[in-house]
Amino acid sequence: MAAKFFWFLPTTGDSRSIVGGSHASPHHVVPASHRKPTRRYLAEVARAADRLGYEGVLTPTGTWCEDAWLTASALLAETERLKFLVAFRPGLVPPTLAAQQTATLQRFSDGRVLLNVVSGSDDREQRRFGDWLGHDERYARTGEFLHIVSSVWRQESVDFEGKYYHVEDARVSEPPDPLPQIYFGGSSAPALAIAAEYVDVYLTWGEPPRAAAEKIAKVRALAEERGRSVRFGIRLHTISRDTSAAAWAVAEELVSQLSPEQIANATEQHGRSESEGQRRMTALHGGRLDKLEIYPNLWAGVGLVRGGAGTALVGSHQEVADLIAEYHALGFDEFILSGYPHLEEAYWFAEGVLPILRNKGVA
Repeated sequence: MAAKFFWFLPTTGDSRSIVGGSHASPHHVVPASHRKPTRRYLAEVARAADRLGYEGVLTPTGTWCEDAWLTASALLAETERLKFLVAFRPGLVPPTLAAQQTATLQRFSDGRVLLNVVSGSDDREQRRFGDWLGHDERYARTGEFLHIVSSVWRQESVDFEGKYYHVEDARVSEPPDPLPQIYFGGSSAPALAIAAEYVDVYLTWGEPPRAAAEKIAKVRALAEERGRSVRFGIRLHTISRDTSAAAWAVAEELVSQLSPEQIANATEQHGRSESEGQRRMTALHGGRLDKLEIYPNLWAGVGLVRGGAGTALVGSHQEVADLIAEYHALGFDEFILSGYPHLEEAYWFAEGVLPILRNKGVA
């Protein structure tokens, strides 16, 4: 299967710096080169991704993000074929309403909507939105939520009574066509079970190939036990240039802007996160500047100060393409990429790396 490549909408703002709070960070710091996430700027990024041939864009969710549903709704009209992978948290929206919203947006977009289900980050982030369930219960609730949503899309009427939801005669006016694909990530045991039972695409943050392969093998085995198959995607940043030296110079410049205090504070905060995936990201670098290339052309520098996906593909276009081909050979068919700034890096990757991947038969 040829791989699909997605880009990222920077709905917290954009810059030439990794300083500042990502959508998953506890604090939001605006760097000097900040570009506000206006509708006009986000439309520029989306139109560029559309022209450059990306499959779609991920619209994130979190405290510092512009709302993902509203952003996707606004930008669908600015693009022609680009799909929108809309992130949302099931604990914050009733399942029947989510099924209805998705069905409407799918019709209005002529089938360009995908769903990225985010069970939650850490407790502090969840409580900002009025969600007081703990880590494992959030995943249990997600299971009920996905059961109701998928049933409503496929049946005329649904009755369900569980621990977290109770609905009677749940329905939508018309099922979405096509049914939106469901994307989902999580590294803990409860998360893997949900992925195996309900989702179409399991996402993981960019760990070294062996560790990433071990994770998807667990999900594949759990899915097979349930008579299902799941596709796999990986979330990475990218810095590719005409030469390897030029790419690594960009990476070094990003790190040079960080103070020891910023790194230490972020490492401590991320290391005690309730998110298993966040702890795994932090463990890749441990706050050390001398151990950031954790695998050939895989760099953990972004995760020094930013929450969420913390690794980047760094190197010449050929080197980055080779590493993507390695991930693809392991079973990853969908790549969700980003870079700083997102507008410029979308061009670097699409013009430098995608042609090589097409020649390899990967894209």
